[in-house]
Amino acid sequence: MGRGVTATTPLERNSPKRSAPKSVAAGIPAVISTAKHGIRNMGVISSIFKLGKLNKFDGFDCPGCAWPDPDGHRTFAEFCENGAKAVSDEATRKRADPEFWSRWTVSELSEKSDHWMNGQGRLTHPMILRPDNQRYVPIDWDDAFELIAQELSSLTDPNQAIFYTSGRTSNEAAFLWQLLARRFGTNNLPDCSNMCHESSGVALSESIGIGKGTVKLDDFTSSDLILVVGQNPGTNHPRMLTSLRDAKKAGASIISINPIKEAGMGRFKHPQNPLDLLGRGTRIADEHISVNINGDFALFRGFAKVILDSQQDLPAFVSEHTHGFDDYRDAVMGTSWNEVVHTSGVDREIIERIGEVIARSECMISCWAMGLTQHRNAVATIQEIANVSLLGGHIGRSGAGLCPVRGHSNVQGDRTVGINHKPTMSFLDSLSKVTGIESPIIEGVDVVEAVHRMRDGDSTVFLSMGGNFLSAMSDTNATASALTNCSLTVQISTKPNRSHLVTGKTALILPCLGRTELDLTVSGNQFVTVENSMGIVHSSIGTAKPASPQLMSEPSIVSGIGLALDTKCGQSPIDWTHLVDDYDRIRALIEQTIPGFDDYNARCRNEGGFYLPNAARDMVFNTHTGKANFIVHPITSIQTEPDHFVMMTIRSHDQYNTTIYGLDDRYRGINKGRRVVLVNELDMEANGWKEFDLVNITSHYGGAEISSRGWYVIPYAIPMGNVATYFPEANVLVPLDSVAEGSNTPTSKSIDVTITTN
Repeated sequence: MGRGVTATTPLERNSPKRSAPKSVAAGIPAVISTAKHGIRNMGVISSIFKLGKLNKFDGFDCPGCAWPDPDGHRTFAEFCENGAKAVSDEATRKRADPEFWSRWTVSELSEKSDHWMNGQGRLTHPMILRPDNQRYVPIDWDDAFELIAQELSSLTDPNQAIFYTSGRTSNEAAFLWQLLARRFGTNNLPDCSNMCHESSGVALSESIGIGKGTVKLDDFTSSDLILVVGQNPGTNHPRMLTSLRDAKKAGASIISINPIKEAGMGRFKHPQNPLDLLGRGTRIADEHISVNINGDFALFRGFAKVILDSQQDLPAFVSEHTHGFDDYRDAVMGTSWNEVVHTSGVDREIIERIGEVIARSECMISCWAMGLTQHRNAVATIQEIANVSLLGGHIGRSGAGLCPVRGHSNVQGDRTVGINHKPTMSFLDSLSKVTGIESPIIEGVDVVEAVHRMRDGDSTVFLSMGGNFLSAMSDTNATASALTNCSLTVQISTKPNRSHLVTGKTALILPCLGRTELDLTVSGNQFVTVENSMGIVHSSIGTAKPASPQLMSEPSIVSGIGLALDTKCGQSPIDWTHLVDDYDRIRALIEQTIPGFDDYNARCRNEGGFYLPNAARDMVFNTHTGKANFIVHPITSIQTEPDHFVMMTIRSHDQYNTTIYGLDDRYRGINKGRRVVLVNELDMEANGWKEFDLVNITSHYGGAEISSRGWYVIPYAIPMGNVATYFPEANVLVPLDSVAEGSNTPTSKSIDVTITTN
């Protein structure tokens, strides 16, 4: 690979350590971890100041997950352990300055771990890696913008450029980013949602007419049954545990459905509640169902069989508000129990018992995350969950609904304000009318299609607004080949990551402000807005001194590129400088362009912000039938040979997406290592493997194989024939073309693999 860089993470020299998995989440260990990370990165005083502003009305939104804050009030410490890690990581006192970059070649840095790279601190200056050079050197901002504009203007087709977006980007920056792309002439706006909840958006849009969930936070304490499916709240959305605890205390039953039993669904000790902290805590899940990887579709089809058997009459909701019930009923009743049990891996007795609980429920919430969205049949699986909810009328009533739990803090907001490679004509028409640009109408590319275009030489400029595209994407080596085939790659970032090392012929790193930091313009300190998982738009304002005087805000960086591009390509109708001098002007454009943002600048200043319209929540279904649709699919699941395994990728407790805070997975009892493969003990015995044996993993897809060596075997409670590995290390094994039908999301949760000893 160019410059001798290594795309994948390095092998680990020593085997990990192991202890018993935990059965209790949070508690005193979470308090200790929060304090340790905060003091180590920020110091005592800074930790108190910054964490005191986290998720407050007059503070900044957590740069971690998208779980909502309570309506109308905030607690003394409105954050979780992982939120505190995200803030302390961003506010670290360490600096990856020009002197750091001068000490290392990119080849040398590529041999370092992702944990080591992240630990080098905040970026301080714009940097350039020139063709045939091995070291980044500083570059002036104006020269960086000029270089980008020159490269873009030299393209013969606007679709040769790709504008990628991370979910951390604010509404204001995202709106300007898509405006820049469309001003240039392309809808090539892939984003991180293509890798995670794209399947949810596609599925729900067809089923209920909106690609978002229908639940508000208060619904949790009004619910009598909550299903948590393919999700690990304790690690990925820890504040959700507070909502589940409150629901449990209000009388709800909670059922966990997952191949692995996670600590967060056992007992939860709220770190801010002394009785919880010192006592036994609250038991969250009444029952855990250990389903096969990709067995959820069959499981919910089994639930549907039980529900239909128990119904005496057709519910009024079904007859008045749905379409396609007869076809769905026929499909369910025509499905054999043998198929349901075999595919799900769950005994019929358990399915019937839980199905009866669902049938009796009056207010059920179904929650899910990437354990459902990253399979070939992900869209069909989510639509089957929607079907089961429709059978009970669990839409548009208090305490009930569908709840896809988004991962990154503003990934839903980015899509709302126009980060969409398949925009609607109504949006493009409105954007053109409001801004005066001529929006392109040809569909753009998602992340998988973007890699194909770059690898094939059809797109040669890649610009990334945040994120770590190389590590986040599937098929790491294919993604690396695509990026190195570009003439220019641009990364707008806060800290060093692997995408800074595997680059085009020329590469730029443009350092931006973080959520915690002051964003001063001629109009004063600016705030931005974000949208959480439940459709609430609210403000976020930084208060800390920036890590470097050289940092620019994301909106200002977009403006700088836009101004330079206007010089090269002719003046556009967009006054970039005017917009970024006062972000109210950006919000005014959003209000004029996108329905639901009426009186945006006033309402976003209200404490807690405002809810965007949600038609399905109000029993209005904007589908082609005008009703909520039962959608019929045959049961499917990943099929493997007898000596193969189904592999899924998971996070450790000491990471957030591709950011690695440490090498411990406290809840699962795995420490000092990440290149591990979790295997059922009976599978280990059958193959003659011992704990910490070093093995190689090979994935199989379409007759092709991808191999990765140096994985340590760990015995774990996971269904036989299933294994789990951490990402991003295991992303190398996810074939680029293995994607979900309908959403094109990489199938990171169902990979056909074989495992061999060294």
